[in-house]
Amino acid sequence: MTLRGNRPALPDRRALLAGAGAVAAMTALAACGRSEAPVDEEGRVRLRFATDWRAQAEQGGFYQAIASGAYAKRGLNVQIIQGGPGVNVPQLLATGAVELGMGSNSFIPMNLVAEGAPVKAVAAFFQKDPQVLIAHPDPALETIADLKGRPFLLADASVTAFWVWLKSKYGFTDDQVRKYTFNLAPFLADERAVQQGYLTSEPYTIEQEAGIVPKVFLLADEGYPSYATMVLAPNAFARDNAAALRSFIAASAEGWRDYIQGDGQTPWNRAADALIRKANPEMTQAILDQARAKLKANGMVDGGDAALYGLGAMTAERWQTFFQVTSEAGVYPANLDWRQAFTTQYLPGRG
Repeated sequence: MTLRGNRPALPDRRALLAGAGAVAAMTALAACGRSEAPVDEEGRVRLRFATDWRAQAEQGGFYQAIASGAYAKRGLNVQIIQGGPGVNVPQLLATGAVELGMGSNSFIPMNLVAEGAPVKAVAAFFQKDPQVLIAHPDPALETIADLKGRPFLLADASVTAFWVWLKSKYGFTDDQVRKYTFNLAPFLADERAVQQGYLTSEPYTIEQEAGIVPKVFLLADEGYPSYATMVLAPNAFARDNAAALRSFIAASAEGWRDYIQGDGQTPWNRAADALIRKANPEMTQAILDQARAKLKANGMVDGGDAALYGLGAMTAERWQTFFQVTSEAGVYPANLDWRQAFTTQYLPGRG
C-alpha cells in the first residue's frame, strides 16, 4: 500500500541547488544589474511562484488569492508553477525560471545560506511545520517521549533534518532508524513502528486505507522550531521589486486568512478549491476539506508569531532557536550567519 506522496521529502543540502552551478547562476543573476519583474499588457507586474509540490490545501491561500482577485487588485499577475517529483524550487530561482518560490521548512533557507546562495525567506505562512510522527493506537502513548526505543521509519533526508532535533530533545538514537519508502506496509506490519508523516496527509490516508485511527504527534506542539510554507525571494529580485514583493505577501496573507476561515462551502473557498483540483486532478474535495480543517484547528497559519504580528510573520528569536539546535548537532557550522536566511522587511507594516 503506497501513500499518495503529496509532500516532498525533506531536502538534502547537497541536492538542494543541484551542485555549485546553480549557486553560481544565482550569484551571477544577483551581480548582473537590476532584475525588475516584467509587466503584462494591462500594466500588472508578472510574478511566477513555484510551489513545493502538486496543488493541495497546504498551498490553498495562494490559490485563494488568485481566485478572490487579491493579487489582481494589487496590480499583480501571479502564476503558480506547480511542484512535483523532480522539481527543484531553489534551482528554478537560480536560473530565473521563476521570480518567487516556496520553502517547505526552515532547513531550506538555512541550507541556501550554507551554500552561499543569495536568497532569503521573506514570509512564513505556516507558523508550525506540519511534520508529524505517527504510531499505532496505544493509550500508553501520551507524548513523543513515550516513543523511546521504538523503530522509526524515516526518509534519508529526515535523518539530517527533524531527527536531529528529536535526538537532541528526547535522547533517541540512530539505531532506532529504519528506511522509510513511502509505503504503509512496514508500518502496518509492526505495531511498535513509528512513521514520519505530514499532519494533513498520511494520518488521513492511514485512516482511509488501513481502517485505523493512528496516534499522531505534531512536532511543532512539542517545540520543534521550524517554519513552513515560506516565500523565498532572491536578494536582487527583492531589492529591485520591493513594492511588488510587499504586495504579493500582503495579498497572500489575505488569501490565507480567507482560505482558513472558510469551511469549503463558501463561494470563495469553492473557487480556490476548484483551481487546486484543476491543477491537480488527483486531488479530491474530501482531502481538501480535512486538510483545511486540520490547518485551522491546529493554528498552523494564524497561531504562533502570526497571532502577534500578522500572517506571514517571522521573528529573529525563532530563527536563532532553530539555528542553535541544528548547529549544536553539527548540521551547520557554529559561525554560519543564520541571519542571512530571512528578512522581515517586506512583511506588512515593515519597511
